[in-house]
Amino acid sequence: MQFKCPGAANLRNPTLEIRICPQCGEEIEIFSDEMKAACERCGFVIFNDIVSCVRWCRYAKECVGEEIYQKLMSGDER
Repeated sequence: MQFKCPGAANLRNPTLEIRICPQCGEEIEIFSDEMKAACERCGFVIFNDIVSCVRWCRYAKECVGEEIYQKLMSGDER
């Protein structure tokens, strides 16, 4: 059996979350691997609290892949 890290599951297979803009009440879509998203109505920016083992685990690059690893380590919000 191959071990799968539960801390990286939402990074390898992003899930969509709908949040409500605290400023105008509009729905904001944010994926689990995105660091921030802006409200389409008013521009308010929400942040995704990505608590991830990627910052400290020595196997992170192999676990989540090079692209996701570099994105999270650089703070790139693409």
